[in-house]
Amino acid sequence: MALSEWVLIAGMMAVTFGIRYFLFALADRIRMAPWIEASLKFIPPAVLTAIILPAVLLPKGNWNLSLSNPYLVSALVTTAAGIRTRNLLTTIAIGLGAFFVHRLFL
Repeated sequence: MALSEWVLIAGMMAVTFGIRYFLFALADRIRMAPWIEASLKFIPPAVLTAIILPAVLLPKGNWNLSLSNPYLVSALVTTAAGIRTRNLLTTIAIGLGAFFVHRLFL
């Protein structure tokens, strides 16, 4: 690698670290309105939904809402398992099992 590539990598590392360090260093000094703090708990489910839903409903770039879609079937089984068990590891195991059973036998 040329020296310019190393300088570029070091610069990107410095910018990335600086942004994250700055936010963590100021985290205890920033006071937000109570409604903002209360709404922050909705960010992880919203982001996960935005990532997972297209993968489940559009597995090959086209809509597939039938039971022949292993992603949709396993998502439904996983959702039911999560609601029923309230245990993350069990939910993941049931979802993976449902996906592999569907792919192997159906």
